[in-house]
Amino acid sequence: MARRFQEIGVPILAELRGEATAEGGDLLWLDSRTLAVGQGFRTNAEGLRQLREVMGGIGVDVLPVELPYFTGPEACLHLLSLISLVDHDLAVVYPPLLPVPFWKTLRERGFRMVEVPEEEFPTMGPNVLALAPGRCLMLEGNPVTRRRLEEAGCEVVTYRGREISLKAEGGPTCLTRPIWRL
Repeated sequence: MARRFQEIGVPILAELRGEATAEGGDLLWLDSRTLAVGQGFRTNAEGLRQLREVMGGIGVDVLPVELPYFTGPEACLHLLSLISLVDHDLAVVYPPLLPVPFWKTLRERGFRMVEVPEEEFPTMGPNVLALAPGRCLMLEGNPVTRRRLEEAGCEVVTYRGREISLKAEGGPTCLTRPIWRL
């Protein structure tokens, strides 16, 4: 991915070194100056340390978010498995696995939250891709979350993801790598 970014003129600020690991699914921009970083099986303490060092150099605060054990090291649980931002102040969340300090931080920052019901967590209800502020893409088969998003003022587009998403454990945020966000 770094090679392709260089080819299209996207600057590379840094690379993780040594034992550091960080996955894109654990990185969530809350705003232009705050990067939330999930701490779990995929992003380690050294990855967090290096991200803090690099981001601090450009004036970005890194907010660590402890992830739950859930079903263990083999599960593909990331921060973005629990939360997606769909507008500047609107988040889709699965509260039962969201750490309390992070939930409080979101509230303090004025985020409205669309809660995903328990029955829609296994079908990736919280994994919603913002196509533009208030316009989002999600897996079909999550009618409660979709209705709640629409009631919050969002335009929702769905796709059938039985093969690529549900079997491969990758929702719309997992299948993309946004380079620029509005």
